[in-house]
Amino acid sequence: MGEVGDVALSREPVVVRQAQAADTASMAEVHVRSWQETYRGVMPDAVLDDPDAVARRTRFWNTVLTDSRFSDRVAAVAEVGGAIIGIAMAQPLLSAEPQQLHVLYVLRTHHGTGAGAALLDAVLRSDKPASLWVADPNPRAQAFYRKHGFVADGNAKDEDGVREIRLRRASS
Repeated sequence: MGEVGDVALSREPVVVRQAQAADTASMAEVHVRSWQETYRGVMPDAVLDDPDAVARRTRFWNTVLTDSRFSDRVAAVAEVGGAIIGIAMAQPLLSAEPQQLHVLYVLRTHHGTGAGAALLDAVLRSDKPASLWVADPNPRAQAFYRKHGFVADGNAKDEDGVREIRLRRASS
């Protein structure tokens, strides 16, 4: 596979499927590596370089995918050539609340391949309203979400030293 800038040139298609318990270790690696690629200078280095980060994310994903308390979550993975290159998780629409996107990460070498859009479609219904929190600054992610109909609603928060803004999308 060749690379141009941050975009991978792959002849293999992106395959998106429901996440399974057997995926947890690979999902954790993608989760942590994506944080390192995306949030250097935004999140504290101690968080990004924590030697236990992958083990903690593995436990997190194992709990999400196997514990009945999280059965309302929808999780998906994107693969290229059988290797997981992206992850997503959302909480579906409950009563009047919008769907909530909790996680969407794609490895940098696969940005621009359609993996992010396919993951978004796999975990959120476009005919229902949705919301998410995104790091600020994170211009690439914010542009991606704007392209998919999300707009800032004026709400912001600070979580673990990272400023986040809330984006919302009306149903289509």
